[in-house]
Amino acid sequence: MLSSLTEAPPTTVSAAHPANPWRKALAPYATPRLDRGVVDLATSIVPYLLLAAAMVALAPVSPLLTLALALPAAGFLLRTFIVFHDCAHGSFLPSKRANQWLGRVLGVVVYTPFGAWRHSHAMHHASAGDLDRRGHGDVLTMTVAEYHAASRVRRLAYRLIRHPAVMFTLGPFVAMALLPRLTTPSARPRIRNSVVLNDLVLAIAIAAFCVVLGWQTFLLVQVPIVALAGGAGVWLFFVQHQFEDVYWESAEEWSYADAALRGSSYLRLPKLLQFFSGNIGLHHVHHLSARIPNYNLQAAHDDNDVFHSVPQLTLWQGIRATRLKLWDEHAHRLVTFAQAR
Repeated sequence: MLSSLTEAPPTTVSAAHPANPWRKALAPYATPRLDRGVVDLATSIVPYLLLAAAMVALAPVSPLLTLALALPAAGFLLRTFIVFHDCAHGSFLPSKRANQWLGRVLGVVVYTPFGAWRHSHAMHHASAGDLDRRGHGDVLTMTVAEYHAASRVRRLAYRLIRHPAVMFTLGPFVAMALLPRLTTPSARPRIRNSVVLNDLVLAIAIAAFCVVLGWQTFLLVQVPIVALAGGAGVWLFFVQHQFEDVYWESAEEWSYADAALRGSSYLRLPKLLQFFSGNIGLHHVHHLSARIPNYNLQAAHDDNDVFHSVPQLTLWQGIRATRLKLWDEHAHRLVTFAQAR
């Protein structure tokens, strides 16, 4: 199946275009199922809420035990974000309206306005791997030439942003607590309203929590969960499009299929981590067809030969990929700062 895809990939058409050769082959996997959606919810948001409640109960008894529960709670929060992510693609439940309402509710849990994030994430899918359209939901990446031409202050700022100690510690709080709270007067009304409504509901929920249980308990429970889940999420998002032989091309040479199959990694995680990350490591499948729900990604990969030759990363290779910083337009690969001298 899909054997002709790599021989004649389309250029800048969208994934929904009827001429795309993978639509028919992947259609069976792009059908959401209510029963699987219920199972996903029962193994994501439900255990997260139970663990968070247990942390609240343990907070006045033992802060150490409370912190110990933060790790599994963060795993289930990450899994909840993948459900939220699928709702944004309209791929989680059979009903479009159900996807929207579930996404809005989960958006409060994961601190992210559904409508605004859905828009920015769609831009990411439409431009991933396009050198001329960087900046839509991706990690800031400069070319070697851009880095050398930049001022000393900008180079220093770039080094700080790309440093793992900053990206995976401050990054989660910026990505989950700060940036989603902001909007601009020029934003479309539905996007601006999405941000304002999410902020309002969060403010009420957090205020109520602090009044009833105390702000110290809120911080003890939520800060470690957000730090761990957000750090893992930032790393996953980073490594899915940041590896040595990743695909980047100028707009006129850019191909949707190549960006999916060569610019999105297959991150082969241990089964437990694959569970908590909602199969998002099968990112090549997801970028080729965003309509496939997370619970069908593995089957789509296994059943289609074209996916078997995509870039694969182990957990260790994904960790090592964080040393890559700049895109070398001559070598067509990501390089370290040392290699770019």
